[in-house]
Amino acid sequence: MATPLESLLASGTKLWLDSIDPDLVRANRAIGATGATSNPIIVADLLASGRFDEQIERLVGQGLSDDQIAWEMTDRLVRDAQGVFLPVWEETGGNDGYVSFEVDPLLEDPGLNLPHEERVAQYVELGRQWSAGHRNRMIKVPATPAGLDALEELVAAEVTVNVTLIFTPRQYRAAREAIWRGARRRETLDDFKSVYSVFVSRLDVYTDRAVPDLSPAAQGLVGILGAKRIWAENREFWAGRPTPLDQEIVFASTGTKREDDPPWKYVEAFAGGDIQTNPPATNDAVARSGRTFARQLDQLPPREVVDQIDRMVDMQRLEAMLMSEGIEKFAKPQKALLALVAKKRLGCHP
Repeated sequence: MATPLESLLASGTKLWLDSIDPDLVRANRAIGATGATSNPIIVADLLASGRFDEQIERLVGQGLSDDQIAWEMTDRLVRDAQGVFLPVWEETGGNDGYVSFEVDPLLEDPGLNLPHEERVAQYVELGRQWSAGHRNRMIKVPATPAGLDALEELVAAEVTVNVTLIFTPRQYRAAREAIWRGARRRETLDDFKSVYSVFVSRLDVYTDRAVPDLSPAAQGLVGILGAKRIWAENREFWAGRPTPLDQEIVFASTGTKREDDPPWKYVEAFAGGDIQTNPPATNDAVARSGRTFARQLDQLPPREVVDQIDRMVDMQRLEAMLMSEGIEKFAKPQKALLALVAKKRLGCHP
């Protein structure tokens, strides 16, 4: 009998790990994970563990700044994960086996207040810099105004992108259209690959707070409905523009945040296709669940639930609120990472 994770993979889902912890990467590769994602919170947690203090001390001794050390350690951790998943990339001809690298979140820091054009230019420059020489590295770019405006140039420059912080169909469409414009500027589409990370659980946290009058049947399904609709639209769009590699949706933010939700809620809802990027704790809960996962990706909630969500949830307001919160969550961890490196530096020179 198949294990829960085996049944999930058999349903057609690709499993990516929401971590670049070297130990977890290898353990999850052994159970079928085929890629991974990173962000400043993950890197900060790893450096805070003390496991990499010797490496940090050597970098301090080389005279690197806190910022340089943070990015050097991020690069090393992502490179290590890339090595684990490179065989997958080779076996699939570039269709899987990626590790995502997030460019500087401080570009969106409201406190810095960088001009829009400068943010766009920095996304393009940093994306090209951190992707150079890497076959199975994806560059994470947020679906902010500046991030979206950088996508065409990045893709035209043959950078493989993972568009993150997508909450609504509007953001997805803007990202997709910019990426397709960039793709058509390439000499060939043979190695063109893009993914769109749709955040799910944060929508349900939002509606709990901002749309409390949703019925119990509808509350907690807004994220699932939205992501499934984006998945269906993405599938239809690329079916009319066939490319050698799949252009896929990543179901992100799949760890449950509502107390009454089973930890496999989103894993089960999106079983059957494209990519799930799951936190280690979610994968552990799935493995212990004893459940068999079958394709549910095509199944929408009941019509009356869909109609109520469409009637009561203002997606424009939702996007504005979640993007505001998302940008704060985007920049704050990078500041915490830099502060952690500064603290480690002091420890190197008591």
